[in-house]
Amino acid sequence: MQDALIFKFDNQSNLRNWRIVDDVVMGGRSNGQMEITEEGFGRFYGDISLENNGGFSSVRYTLDPKSTKGFSKFVLKVKGDGKTYQFRVKSERNQRHSHIYKFHTTGNWETVEIPFEEMYASFRGYRLDIPNFNGNQIEEIAFLIGNKKEESFELLIDTIMMK
Repeated sequence: MQDALIFKFDNQSNLRNWRIVDDVVMGGRSNGQMEITEEGFGRFYGDISLENNGGFSSVRYTLDPKSTKGFSKFVLKVKGDGKTYQFRVKSERNQRHSHIYKFHTTGNWETVEIPFEEMYASFRGYRLDIPNFNGNQIEEIAFLIGNKKEESFELLIDTIMMK
């Protein structure tokens, strides 16, 4: 089966379906943003604050239901800042929990391969006792940073695909 592209950033990318969700939803003070760089990459960046029990920023992309059948992993081409991020998926956009995979960035462009079966279910930071991602479909993908410390962050994103 051929690879399936979920999103490819370029200078013409429409960010309409990408939305920032920070800890401000619960009173926090973190501030994340999403933009397209001059080079045509997605840039998720900002500052994490621990004030008012905060500590995370995320950017979420909602898509029409996309079958993941026949695929076994997500593949990201990203350039981080040496920090740890989460890649998250939801099978249905109104699902309360996400399936999560944590990855560490090196400061260089890298390809991150995320096996479906290693994506565990979590809700509000708590791991759930339900099966890992089953690989049937996705309706939302997200990147999140929340390393329990105040820090600035920057993650450049080129492509998100399935293999």
